[in-house]
Amino acid sequence: MASEKSSSKGQAWFCTTGLPSDIEIEVDDMTFHLHKFPLMSKSRKLHRLITEQETRSSSMALTVTDPKVEQEDTDMKGKGHEIEDEEVGDEDEQEMEEDNGYPHIKLEDFPGSSESFEMVAKFCYGVKMDLSASTVVPLRCAAQHLEMTEEYSPDNLISKTERFLSHSVYKSLRESIQALKACESVSSLAGSLGITEQCIASIISRASSADPSLFGWPVNDGGTDLQLIPGNAAKTRKKQSRDSSMELWFEDLAQLSLPIFRTIILSMRSGDLSSDIVESCLICYAKKHIPGILRSNRKPPPSSSSTTAVSENEQRELLETITSNLPLGKSSISSTTRFLFGLLRTSIILNASETCRHLLERKIGSQLERATLDDLLVPSYSYLNETLYDVDLVERILGHFLDTLEQSNTAAIVEADGRSPSLIPVGKLMDGFLAEIASDANLKSDKFYNLAISLPDQARLYDDGLYRAVDVYLKAHPWVSEAEREKICGVMDCQKLTLEACTHAAQNERLPLRAVVQVLFFEQLQLRHAIAGTLLAAQSPSPSTEPRPSGVRITTETVTEGDERRGGEGQVVDEGKWKKTVRENQVLRLDMDTMRTRVHRLERECSNMKKVIAKIDKEGGSSPATATTDRPRSWSITKKLGCKFKTQVCDSHEATMVNHRSRRS
Repeated sequence: MASEKSSSKGQAWFCTTGLPSDIEIEVDDMTFHLHKFPLMSKSRKLHRLITEQETRSSSMALTVTDPKVEQEDTDMKGKGHEIEDEEVGDEDEQEMEEDNGYPHIKLEDFPGSSESFEMVAKFCYGVKMDLSASTVVPLRCAAQHLEMTEEYSPDNLISKTERFLSHSVYKSLRESIQALKACESVSSLAGSLGITEQCIASIISRASSADPSLFGWPVNDGGTDLQLIPGNAAKTRKKQSRDSSMELWFEDLAQLSLPIFRTIILSMRSGDLSSDIVESCLICYAKKHIPGILRSNRKPPPSSSSTTAVSENEQRELLETITSNLPLGKSSISSTTRFLFGLLRTSIILNASETCRHLLERKIGSQLERATLDDLLVPSYSYLNETLYDVDLVERILGHFLDTLEQSNTAAIVEADGRSPSLIPVGKLMDGFLAEIASDANLKSDKFYNLAISLPDQARLYDDGLYRAVDVYLKAHPWVSEAEREKICGVMDCQKLTLEACTHAAQNERLPLRAVVQVLFFEQLQLRHAIAGTLLAAQSPSPSTEPRPSGVRITTETVTEGDERRGGEGQVVDEGKWKKTVRENQVLRLDMDTMRTRVHRLERECSNMKKVIAKIDKEGGSSPATATTDRPRSWSITKKLGCKFKTQVCDSHEATMVNHRSRRS
């Protein structure tokens, strides 16, 4: 057999058996020059079509009785032979073949196009064929279309393709996916024959198998790889092999069209398949067909003949399909959170439905502790948002997290101290987000305040991160009123600030007086508790030493050389520790006294200044002349100190504070 190309009219396929062809079969743009007997012996439909055409030709020949017409036909045949002897062009040759009376049959809408009919022709001529998962499906549909049944001819093409599907394709996961891909070109006939259903059932059966090596599924998505240590090398190689097989399986599944892929996912969800496998299939498919989901892969893929541009509507439909089929609840795959944020950003850009975005926000909220600060920094794509980042979006996600947390607390999924294990990571995450958005000049104080107080107190062991965010906000918004400053500072718990944060806050001029006083008070309280704890520890006897007899004073001079050898060294060391503790206590007392003096000085300064302001205001209201004369002085004091004194004094160093504000005013 050989194939030849025509210069003007498609392609021609010839059977080079040594016998002249006696029939032409046209499929799409290919014309097959074959013989009647092999085709009629295997296909009932071709036998019927050839017989009908021969009958029509015979009837037409019988109607020709005029001698002049016969003479004209003879002359035309003679001319045809002369043209053939002179080797004219292909077009005249085609007319010659038709005039010679060869039956010409055109098969419209043939399943699998001309490639499938070529395999059918080879089968009819007894040529050996190599079947595969990609070719057997259209060949099975072509055999059905041509009625190549077992009843018509033993060991026919339908039975041959059915055996290959049952013994080779349906028993392999990847082969079933490739066969399902081939069903796309013959979807209607493959569906009626049950091939599509059988392939999907095979995929689900193999994927849900108890042996992960059958489909290469890693239990934890490769998150905890085995180390290459003696005894684990074989396990590591086996795991890497399963991971590679898993990637190939998911890549094959991502090549399917959206309707067939949607059917597979629906079947997976209705079956007993793990939700992690369903989620991983959706993630792989979305990464393949929706560009720009991950920030690390924003560049478009290199152009190839197999990839086509996807319109915005198709991307939106695909994204909504992926989202609607995502399993609810927390995923066991740690990398899912970043992918979900990528889907959420894309849904905002593509203007997806509210239901789609709500499902993504809810899914992210259920595993917010796995997110990073970079994930939360979603730009504001709407002109209605004045801020650089979408703060409302993060607030909604945090609300879903708190709802999930409440449900988990109801189910008693908490630690011994009553704190959920996911609270602390989310607290640190939100402190970092608050510090990042605090520098935005368009961020309203109410929005900052509401987001800062959203989490419960158990979410933060220390409020240093929250204090940093407050300090950044006050620095970036110097125009906020004193009442708003006090409200914003109220989100902090001064008792949960470390000594470093307390030291910084006590000298921070941006904080209102009330916050500074609270910081100083609790700093003094911490020192007092530290001193008390140190004294109690020093007074309590060490469990490793025996109690001292009353009236006996142990010093370094009373320890003899023999006592040192018998354990006197331990007593000397304990005595040295005790003296060191006493010295530290004395230093702490001095620091506490200094702090107390600073607080008293602030209180006196506050009281005196309030009296001066009240006196000036009283004199200004009693005498108009005096008020006119003293107005500049009162105005300057009010301008310098503010209407409320407590909002202006921010430091305990009086001279430095006053001079600094005088220079700034």
